[in-house]
Amino acid sequence: MNIEEINKRHLLKSDIVYRVHFGLSSRLLSYRNGIFTIEVIFGPRWNKGYKQTALELAYEWRNKHRELSRAIGCKVYIIDAKKYPYKKDLYEALGRADYDAREGLLFYKDYLN
Repeated sequence: MNIEEINKRHLLKSDIVYRVHFGLSSRLLSYRNGIFTIEVIFGPRWNKGYKQTALELAYEWRNKHRELSRAIGCKVYIIDAKKYPYKKDLYEALGRADYDAREGLLFYKDYLN
């Protein structure tokens, strides 16, 4: 699986809409054992909370990319540049910033006892 190609395709398909209208961006970090990990950066116009954002973007990624369609779960790492504006500059300069939240979800309830 080529992560960079999926990120590029996602940027052109749906991430551009989130970036332009809401200031929200996301990218795929990894896919292992049926779980994919995405990183999300909140922008100033994004009004949803961490859990709601994690749920929305996890399904967005899974439904838009056939490589992720069989995933059983998703981890979402959130950088809140809305609350801490300096984190966006830090991320752009260094390529990373500390996460403000970590959310996870399973797509099917049957995987838990």
